[in-house]
Amino acid sequence: MNLNKAKQLCRSFPGVTEEIKWSGVLVYCVGGKMFAATDNDEQARRLSLKVEDDAFLALTDRPGFVPAPFLARAKWVMINDFKAVSDAEAASLLRRAYELIFAKLTKKLQREIGGTP
Repeated sequence: MNLNKAKQLCRSFPGVTEEIKWSGVLVYCVGGKMFAATDNDEQARRLSLKVEDDAFLALTDRPGFVPAPFLARAKWVMINDFKAVSDAEAASLLRRAYELIFAKLTKKLQREIGGTP
């Protein structure tokens, strides 16, 4: 997985904002709610994202994935080995993370952001 491509993809989704939280973590949000996070430096070695409940256990059983610290109870995973994930799979996971969070927003906020993801 190429992290720069992943960041560009996150930025391309409708209504996405970027914030720096927790001493240097770059967080991607839609409607004020996080859907992905990574280190905010050139040497970033991990990417965390929201996944579906059913996918959580399957992904965390794979090499390169672990439950995301502090967010695992909300079904977040952390990719800590970028070689374990193709660019296509990373794009699919990030799009789904965005969709999961977008779906939890109010209908009014969804319309303001731009309809469906």
